[in-house]
Amino acid sequence: MRINSQDQTIKKNYIQKYRFLIREYEEVKKGEHPRYRLVQEFYSAHALDRRTFRKYYNRYLQSGNEDDLLPRKRGPRWKTRRILPQIEKSIVEQRHKGLNRYEIVNVLRGELREKTPSPSGVYQVLRRHGLNRLRSQMKEEKRRIIKLKAGELGHVDTHYLSKDLIVSDRKRRFLVGVVDSCTRIAWAEMVQDIQALTVMFAALRMMNILKVNYDIQFQEILTDNGPEFGTRDSKKKRQHPFERMLEEMGVKHRYTKPYRPQTNGKVERFWRTLNDDLIDATTFESEEEFKKELEQYIYYYNTERPHQALGGKSPLEFLQSCPRIT
Repeated sequence: MRINSQDQTIKKNYIQKYRFLIREYEEVKKGEHPRYRLVQEFYSAHALDRRTFRKYYNRYLQSGNEDDLLPRKRGPRWKTRRILPQIEKSIVEQRHKGLNRYEIVNVLRGELREKTPSPSGVYQVLRRHGLNRLRSQMKEEKRRIIKLKAGELGHVDTHYLSKDLIVSDRKRRFLVGVVDSCTRIAWAEMVQDIQALTVMFAALRMMNILKVNYDIQFQEILTDNGPEFGTRDSKKKRQHPFERMLEEMGVKHRYTKPYRPQTNGKVERFWRTLNDDLIDATTFESEEEFKKELEQYIYYYNTERPHQALGGKSPLEFLQSCPRIT
């Protein structure tokens, strides 16, 4: 009786077919084939997919073993593609806190590392659960839980000023700002450039002002990936002024996700408010006049201006009922 499990006919036919195809392919590549001038003509004539043929051909070239021309058994798809139930549960929990898919990936990365799903994978989970659109209660939850203590996280950023701001000259000037994530207490200073040393001294002065005036001492600082704020090279961190300052102060440095300014959205919103209230369509006679107006506005912003995210309270009013990092 014939035992089908031991029949090698299919294997032999497969290898014989690839021997013929490889011989023809190499003749085409050398320009010696009597019929096909281009490789694409060879693929079309034999109804071959270019990527599939090249995959098996390259395997064979590397090993020299004809068994590598045979299809390989793939593993079960659920082990590599399907997000595990416990991870899917975590994604849903983070979504109910108001996080978007990129923020969810960042949260999961700390626990899962290389097993972290991609943003598109997270989106598919949210879509299956009908959570791909943020609901109003999710937005409120995000505002409430992100940071609960003053000084838990500070947002630091730089901002370009228009050359038309000062009528006496057209030099480029910049702002460096810091915003407390919990209370929205903010401060900003004008600087002549955004070199690392300049930004470091400006940030140090502002952090000291918030410590003296509002008793806010930061535990962590969040910045973008600009060269004025640091470097990802661990060997050069201690040589960078901003990095070294935070290290000496015992403050943890966090970075935003590249090309995602929303991660540092509180300070970005502060720049927008500052532009609307003070800068846009306004000119100043001198740099000193602008600095004076800026300082007065910041006092107004912190002590009197109602903030929608704080339930209509001013940052200082909200700070009075908010616990602090000690």
